[in-house]
Amino acid sequence: MNIQFKKGVLELCVLVLTAKKDRYGYELVEQISQRFEIAEGTIYPLLRRLAAEGLFSTYLHESMEGPPRKYYKITEQGREVMNELVSEWSKFAVGVQEMIEEGLG
Repeated sequence: MNIQFKKGVLELCVLVLTAKKDRYGYELVEQISQRFEIAEGTIYPLLRRLAAEGLFSTYLHESMEGPPRKYYKITEQGREVMNELVSEWSKFAVGVQEMIEEGLG
């Protein structure tokens, strides 16, 4: 998948995936990688930025498989941003699909 497409939607994907449950970084990489290929190194700077912007809070939780994991919990502000992005994405996707159908039809 085109790198610019991925960059544009990665923030939305991360917010949506944390909306139902708190997640740690590698778990997000695994979830997103099931749908399209991403580099592990792209998620962590994004998570740090979103936390710095107040869209996530973080906490450490002990792991049976190694050191404690840093979990990301979406904040109320994060939910508001997520809802705005979902709305924008829906309008964008419909518009692109209409142009594709128009151009190919």
